[in-house]
Amino acid sequence: MLSSWDDSDLTASYLWCMKKRNKPYFDYYNYLKNAFGDVTYKVSVDGGFTCPNIDGHVTTGGCTYCNNRSFVPKYLDRKTSIRNQVSHGVQSQKERYGAKKFLAYFQAYSNTYAPVEILEERYKEALEHPDVHGLVLGTRADCLDEPVLSLLESISKEYYVAVEVGIESVFDQTLKRINRGHDYQAVKKAFSDLEGRGVHLGAHLILGLPGENHTMWLDTAAEMSALPLDYLKIHHLQVVRGTQLEKEYHNDPFPLFSFEEWIDLACNFIARLRPDIAIARVCGSAPAHLLTAPKWGRKKHPEVISGIMDEMDKRGWKQGDLYQESPVRL
Repeated sequence: MLSSWDDSDLTASYLWCMKKRNKPYFDYYNYLKNAFGDVTYKVSVDGGFTCPNIDGHVTTGGCTYCNNRSFVPKYLDRKTSIRNQVSHGVQSQKERYGAKKFLAYFQAYSNTYAPVEILEERYKEALEHPDVHGLVLGTRADCLDEPVLSLLESISKEYYVAVEVGIESVFDQTLKRINRGHDYQAVKKAFSDLEGRGVHLGAHLILGLPGENHTMWLDTAAEMSALPLDYLKIHHLQVVRGTQLEKEYHNDPFPLFSFEEWIDLACNFIARLRPDIAIARVCGSAPAHLLTAPKWGRKKHPEVISGIMDEMDKRGWKQGDLYQESPVRL
């Protein structure tokens, strides 16, 4: 998701790196290719949902780091029907990449947070397009009650369904500090409830949050390996404009990763990660006009992927080389 914040741009980055050489980790590109027998693209969809951390159900103000504008494609308009959003995205990626298979990606806000009848209606509208083979739903651990789980299980019998749970941190003191609105036990319960329902399980993680350190981030790799994950998105902390975190950073600056520091940590993290977990991202990528810091002056995805590949080759590492089955108990 570069200038247009379109997942297809990430696929282009993966293709660029794939031409260079094979990655020393199990990447999401091949994960989807294995599942569908062909390159599969995500089409971003704004389902018109909100978040319990914004509307007052849990709290207000949202997570301190979050500005939804930083990861929603600017061409999306929630006033436009889901049907039209999907059709536009599919046609655009067909013309740009020759793509044939697609997943409808509900990313903004919490996409399992609504009455189950509304969820079913909006999911099915996205699935009406003949080239859409499934759903990817970004959500929170506290937005997966039994009616929603039953709906996802039912849809998964006919379509690919992936649920991406925003974990962000496995440490309760951090979750409290960033106003997450739930603890890590809620995350473990969510994955336990999802497991065995035919749903593919993904997660989103931020490394570098204030108050954490290198040892804690490596312990997080062990904790991720203990969850029943199919794939993981790993982001470095970015300070985005219009967030509470930006105010905190200006008032009392906290350390952020340099490019070289991130490459080092990412290599150490990946080497400790269970080898069958596909890696869907290896850095964050907020649009330049919304990014306060860190500013690396690089094209993040191609250069970060290449940097990780180079460093892991140098160390003779691949994903899972330092993995231990017994997780750190948090």
